[in-house]
Amino acid sequence: MLYLIGLGIYDERDITLRALEILRDVERVYAEFYTSAFNVNLKDLEKLIGKRIHILSRNDLEQHPEENILKDSLNKKTALLAPGDPMVATTHVDIILRARKLGIKTKVIHASSIYSAVAETGLQVYKFGKTTSIPFPEKSYFPTSPYDVLRENLKNGMHTLFLLDIKPEENKFMSVNDAIKIILKIEEKKKEYVFTKETRCLGVARLGNNSIIRFGRAEDLRNYNFGKSPHALIVPGKLHFMEEEMLKTFTHP
Repeated sequence: MLYLIGLGIYDERDITLRALEILRDVERVYAEFYTSAFNVNLKDLEKLIGKRIHILSRNDLEQHPEENILKDSLNKKTALLAPGDPMVATTHVDIILRARKLGIKTKVIHASSIYSAVAETGLQVYKFGKTTSIPFPEKSYFPTSPYDVLRENLKNGMHTLFLLDIKPEENKFMSVNDAIKIILKIEEKKKEYVFTKETRCLGVARLGNNSIIRFGRAEDLRNYNFGKSPHALIVPGKLHFMEEEMLKTFTHP
């Protein structure tokens, strides 16, 4: 049996009572923290559930799950902990498919995630268009797809949520400031006036606890200190008057 359990959006205290009951019953617990920045205190979490937690790397989970979590799930009650909601990351869909091919039963325990927490901004969730990620640029890798997604969402009057890259193994967590700089750099190349220094956007940090939400020009937010990760960037589309009213409360001077 394999349980996929969401830890919630901020830290180990967001875990649900249902998840706790299951974790105290299973025989082996795994966790991954590479799909999202998460402020977990591992020792506190282990104390809470009364078990050791085995951390899986991206390679462990994506390339060799049959050698660890799926191997144990064949004859043990096993759990995989993941930041946010476990079904947001496609990695976990792949794990479920692999498990079912091996005849392993699976059960998902949902939790809060960025997709529900963005409503704290006052933007209406059903008005968000396609979500996109902003990766850290590399020497031979500088994708412009986030810009393209933004252009299409704006054309349809939809809001755009940018998920920001993390590389926990390198202790690198993209900030709102980094994200704005990257999109402005793409704008310099494309010159389609989709995202400029004057574009009004939202920078959010640590939704769920000690939240910071700021609304203003990209140029202003680029220099604002949002503090510790996780961060996300949002560009609003066509606004309802109630959304406008709410955004005024987050306006960055």
